[in-house]
Amino acid sequence: MATEEDQEAVNLAADWADISQGLRKDLGQQVHSQWIKPIQPGSYCKETGTLDLYLPTEFSANWVADRFADRLSLAWKIARPDVRHVRVLVNPGRRPLPELRLGNGGVPSRAPANDSVMGASTPLGSAIEGEAFASLGQGTAGIDASQTFTSFVTGTANVLACNAAQRMAATETPQFSPLYLKAATGQGKTHLLHAIGHAYLHNHPRARIFYCSAERFMVEFVQALRQNQMIEFKARLRGFDLLLVDDIQFIIGKASAQEELLYTIDALLAEGKRLVFAADRAPQALDGVEPRLLSRLSMGLVADIQPADIELRRSILESRLSRFAIDVPADVIEFLARTINRNVRELVGGLNKLIAYAQLTGQQVSLQLAEEQLTDILSANRRRITIDEIQRTVCQFYRIDRQEMSSKRRARAVVRPRQVAMYLAKVLTPRSYPEIGRKFGGRDHSTVIHAVRLIEELRTRDADMDGDVRSLLRQLES
Repeated sequence: MATEEDQEAVNLAADWADISQGLRKDLGQQVHSQWIKPIQPGSYCKETGTLDLYLPTEFSANWVADRFADRLSLAWKIARPDVRHVRVLVNPGRRPLPELRLGNGGVPSRAPANDSVMGASTPLGSAIEGEAFASLGQGTAGIDASQTFTSFVTGTANVLACNAAQRMAATETPQFSPLYLKAATGQGKTHLLHAIGHAYLHNHPRARIFYCSAERFMVEFVQALRQNQMIEFKARLRGFDLLLVDDIQFIIGKASAQEELLYTIDALLAEGKRLVFAADRAPQALDGVEPRLLSRLSMGLVADIQPADIELRRSILESRLSRFAIDVPADVIEFLARTINRNVRELVGGLNKLIAYAQLTGQQVSLQLAEEQLTDILSANRRRITIDEIQRTVCQFYRIDRQEMSSKRRARAVVRPRQVAMYLAKVLTPRSYPEIGRKFGGRDHSTVIHAVRLIEELRTRDADMDGDVRSLLRQLES
């Protein structure tokens, strides 16, 4: 006869089967198979409402906790309202893999540059206590202490948003509120939210901060409704000095929650409190949000974080690399910066994966190893640039006729752009020297090699040439 514990295990397994199926539809077959499918429901404590989910390795547990904790928590709370906390842990029956060796005294840092590893999963500070608080690596009020303005790498793509975020955390009252950070996935908006909270607490040690995702706000709101605690919920929410809400796009279509958020915004603004929201789209693009709430979200400053250009991607990799006690050749950094261009999270994730693989297998980091181990990331980011596209762009840039790419003319005004195009063809395409030569009027491969080496050398001593090449690279990679 099945015991109560056995029956509970069966119920958890049945609930997990339904949840897993839903996540497979949301995340796609590949992500689900690699990260979600290996999860096993573990112990469940009815007294605390804490459910443990197990993964076979520390690496996979950290990865899932960093990226999917909020989704998992929300799904379990919908399936079983008595679940209050979800922890992603290493299966106690498995031996955890050794930690990465880092350059900061051996203390691992799970936070990729310019994007929060906690993502939208960070619970409210009041819900993190004791051992659970320490295990999450969180500071006061659920703010990740590693996600600071110091660790945020700036460039032309994000400097406006970073400066606005710093103003929001300063001691003097900002000229705008709320601040709305708009950026695609993985570009650093969550990092800035944590940085604002961290700096604000430093400047206002006695301040009270509310940090959560829109999904977490929804969970708290629904629980308050079910438990007839709306008065307490409203009082607690409106007692904060700084409100930080991530992924606000997920509040779409929830009329009652939108109304409560609207009233909360009005109440906090009336008292001179500070509000920061983040989303993957502009306020006007939030379908299913009532006009009054859209007006409040856009009444302050909307700061856009653009995709990182190649200079910023290089800087982020170099900043991240300083945390590791391992040598990564410059050509590997350049390769990653050029090829992983969709978002910062994938960029840093690719570097982390490469270093982890090298350390765990005892291999040296090399360009060949990067190409072998980062196949999925590279293929997802690769935009096929053709030699024809390069020639057309170079001719427009230097204002010469397209036919000059294949002509026999040797005038300097024609030869130098042709050499630049050959150089770019070698850098941006997988074509061999002979193949490139054939696209330039059937020239010999030695001519292409000479052109590539010449432009490489000119870039080191001629600022104008280096500026031309950088401009062309930005055009072609955008």
